[in-house]
Amino acid sequence: MEISDENFRVWAEKNEVYFDGVFRLAGPDAYAPIYSLISGLLHEGHKQVTFNLTGLEFLNSSGINLLAKLTIEARKMDDLLLVVKGTSQYPWQAKSLPNLKKLHPLVDLRLA
Repeated sequence: MEISDENFRVWAEKNEVYFDGVFRLAGPDAYAPIYSLISGLLHEGHKQVTFNLTGLEFLNSSGINLLAKLTIEARKMDDLLLVVKGTSQYPWQAKSLPNLKKLHPLVDLRLA
């Protein structure tokens, strides 16, 4: 499944979710379909799920809240490894993504 508009795209392939573009959605309600897509993937029984954020240029505070909620959701699943792939190409990622480890210490954060 894929969710997109002219500025962004999010899609899942097997156990990896890809985020691409600029996410400036209006608030939590606007992010609800994305939450639904990813939450569904988290509950499919995978041993590992990867959030690939390497193509994500910008994420507003509502989007960062979405990542936090999904990280907490993953933390509740004892047998699930959450991998978050980011890039230092976008400074916001190096600043914001390490905070996910505060919510779920076992997150495998990979900043390239």
